[in-house]
Amino acid sequence: MKPICYIAARGGSKGVPRKNIRLLNKKPLIAHSIQSAKKTKIFSSVIVSTDDKEIAEIAEKFGAEIPFLRPKKLAGDKIGMTEVLLHDIKKLHKKGYVFNTLVNRDCTVPFIRIEDIKKSVKLYEKTKCDLVCGVYRQHLNPYFNMMELDPNGFLKFSKRIKKRIRNRQEAPIVYQLNGLFVLNVNSFLKTKKFYMKKCLPYEIPAETGIMIDTEMEFQMAEAIAKKM
Repeated sequence: MKPICYIAARGGSKGVPRKNIRLLNKKPLIAHSIQSAKKTKIFSSVIVSTDDKEIAEIAEKFGAEIPFLRPKKLAGDKIGMTEVLLHDIKKLHKKGYVFNTLVNRDCTVPFIRIEDIKKSVKLYEKTKCDLVCGVYRQHLNPYFNMMELDPNGFLKFSKRIKKRIRNRQEAPIVYQLNGLFVLNVNSFLKTKKFYMKKCLPYEIPAETGIMIDTEMEFQMAEAIAKKM
């Protein structure tokens, strides 16, 4: 049974207004995720979940399926991905889509490579885990030179361990999530939790994992796109 690719793209982006359809290298941002998913040739369907008719029209133009428009109550900035996925998976099943594996692609991460999508699915199938997360090693590390406020408003180090950490290289490895997830649908529907116990990392190059949430990051992505 083939997996499906699922791309969530609500219309009410605040950091970069209308970013999901803003042009990046002469194509709408969402088109990059749709086209890379289709080029893998491993999915039975590439689904876009959106509340926005313009996003839906553009997504269909680039080859995605829009089985339904997402309810507005599930399109606000305070709604988590777990709630949206629970609704959409059940809706897709009712509409006749048959799948046990869902690859969740964040359309704000346009440069994830085709080979990494395919290899993350292979890792999931080989290990029979609940979730594979695309990640890259993060040099900004809460165990070294990162601080937060304590209850009194004073700075304290975010993470402390018994061993004294003298430089970034000695700090424990931490990973940055980047918008590529391979999900066991049955486990997710049973637990109603996205990050389940059997969760494995799949490492990708950091330069392919840039996530666009701000205007500065969009400009960075434009520079990367031109170079690529």
